[in-house]
Amino acid sequence: MIKLDYLNQVRRICDFYEKNPDSIDKAAKVCADAIRNKNLIYFFRVGHANEDDFLNRAGGLASVKKFSFSFNWDAAVPECRTEGLGKDKPEIPYETTLLALKASNIRKGDIMFVGSVSGKTNQYVDLALACKELEITTIGFTSLEYTSQVEATHPSGKKLLDVVDIVIDNGAPFGDACVECPGFDHKILPISGVSMIIAGWLIMGTCAEILGKEGNPPTMFESVNKPNGVEIYNNYVKQFNERGY
Repeated sequence: MIKLDYLNQVRRICDFYEKNPDSIDKAAKVCADAIRNKNLIYFFRVGHANEDDFLNRAGGLASVKKFSFSFNWDAAVPECRTEGLGKDKPEIPYETTLLALKASNIRKGDIMFVGSVSGKTNQYVDLALACKELEITTIGFTSLEYTSQVEATHPSGKKLLDVVDIVIDNGAPFGDACVECPGFDHKILPISGVSMIIAGWLIMGTCAEILGKEGNPPTMFESVNKPNGVEIYNNYVKQFNERGY
């Protein structure tokens, strides 16, 4: 049954992280170091909108923030001017990525999470390289099995695992889809999204555990839907703004 097959793939991912804890622990330690120094943890894209799962969540760290930017233009031309040109959205230039970081509130010592299952997405490689310039620690989610079977498209010839400070292997198979289904000549249902959310929370939880054991726990939210939840949430926000972590 497809349900059981997919659940077994989720169980495989859980077992994978349990048997390979080193990168999770390393990432948690650098996050704890950052929070201890009142730095912030930013999530760029780590998969199809998965970064939103870590923002303002019950049981989540107040130090986690979202980073995003865009490059827009308005320069319409007649169709005769577009002949021979590709219709795909052009890449955001590296200089724009670097400028976005410099113009933001991100500072040296902050953490940037980024994810690409195949590891070949140029914008994510650019972001990691720009972070390196500004001494921002990068943690990258990717599939080592997948990325080993694709060619780099970035001008540097590098993929995500080559440019981030810490690599988190999300355990996804080549192509990401993970289960067989009758009537299809290819596997269906991706696993990387589930995997990256699991890994992210393992890192956040271990980070909180490190700081909690030191007797200086970071601000972590509770649900706003509990009795007096909004008031409690606002008190946590106040605490975070006053302490910086």
